[in-house]
Amino acid sequence: MAEQYDVIVLGSGPGGYVAAIRAAQLGLKTAIVERENLGGICLNWGCIPTKALLRSAEVFHQMQHAKAYGLSATGVTADLAAVVARSRGVAKQLNQGVTHLMKKNKVTVHMGVGKILKPGTLEVTGEKGKETLTAKHIIVATGARARDLPFAKADGDKIWTYRHAMTPKEMPSKLLVIGSGAIGIEFASFYNDLGAKVTVVEMMDRIVPVEDKDVSTFLEKALVKQGMTILTGTGVDGITTTATGIKAKIKGKDGKVTEEDFSHVIVAVGVVANTENIGLEEVGIKTERGIIAIDDHGRTAVKGIWAIGDVTPGPWLAHKASHEGVTAAEAIAKELGNKEVHPHGLDRNNIPGCTYCHPQIASVGMTEAKAKEAGYTVKVGNFPFIGNGKAIALGEPEGFIKTVFDAKTGELLGAHMIGAEVTELIQGYVVGKTLETTEQELMQTVFAHPTLSEMMHESVLSAYGRAIHF
Repeated sequence: MAEQYDVIVLGSGPGGYVAAIRAAQLGLKTAIVERENLGGICLNWGCIPTKALLRSAEVFHQMQHAKAYGLSATGVTADLAAVVARSRGVAKQLNQGVTHLMKKNKVTVHMGVGKILKPGTLEVTGEKGKETLTAKHIIVATGARARDLPFAKADGDKIWTYRHAMTPKEMPSKLLVIGSGAIGIEFASFYNDLGAKVTVVEMMDRIVPVEDKDVSTFLEKALVKQGMTILTGTGVDGITTTATGIKAKIKGKDGKVTEEDFSHVIVAVGVVANTENIGLEEVGIKTERGIIAIDDHGRTAVKGIWAIGDVTPGPWLAHKASHEGVTAAEAIAKELGNKEVHPHGLDRNNIPGCTYCHPQIASVGMTEAKAKEAGYTVKVGNFPFIGNGKAIALGEPEGFIKTVFDAKTGELLGAHMIGAEVTELIQGYVVGKTLETTEQELMQTVFAHPTLSEMMHESVLSAYGRAIHF
């Protein structure tokens, strides 16, 4: 007999396991299917372990500059193996946490490769062979993997994806990073702080191209100051492995191709959705470039099959996946007769983005350029870290906060930050946007002193010619 459930979630990343927990909270009999590790890429090979690596690099950086704080630290070294071991330990702890949450919420876990046979039926192939599960609803949450370059297939030796870069066999001496999105820039920052000579190549005309142009410009100057080489408007035409590393053909803005030797290369040119071989085509779900079309609650074109996270339209972020997981679970519960839930569709304009390089980047909503392209007349505020007492006391005076408002209504259209701990600050603006806050509420809000958050207040004031401390 096939095991029967109300909901089966295929994939246990930050979208899948959250969807399973919420479904179980709503009284639905729930199962989750995972082929590798509970917690998915995010907890095991992405968001969490990379932040552990970056924290080690940050502490190492601060120790090297102890004198600036009136302290003395001599003979400071980095033990790469120990840094990686700490990161893996953090990932293991979080994996065990998800395992506990599955038990706590009575979610049945099936380890193996899942495939949808037809709406309501899923086959799992695992160590025990094949088993068939049935459910009224199936949520596809299979995530994504690193995109390959045809001329730079990752080998784990000299050519790395993010996964190899998290568990390196050796410390790169001269590192090439292809791609300057969040993944590329974070690893560039990590290895640069640990002493590698880093070159970043970006095909677009600026690094972190999805961010506000002012943020991109500031970050490039900061990274160059830290010793990195940044090549924008530049591509890599070919990579050849050598006895000592790799040789890259780099095509510059002028069209000229030069060859340069590196010890290692990290390919960070985006991700590809894991939508192959899970039965989508067989049940009539078409994908476009691997992406599944959904409505604002996660429904696909086939009744009873839902999709969330990196297999759906972007942005491809863990917190977006989690939010979609909750929405889908609540929408399913409502379809199954729960009248107490009221699922809300996702507003993609209110999803924050964070990059944990040094300095950090965080943003939400429209950039200044995008707002103008959309036809808005804007008011823009800027406030620098150097004008904030807490930033100076922390020894972190570099950075700024930029806010973009609709000049006609006062609506907060976007906020863009670069500097220390901005990934923690951005949520204030996210809450403001979600509540449809105008400049008046933000101006009248009392911000604690001394805090970095005061810069958020000052940036709003700046947009209306009222900044106090700069």
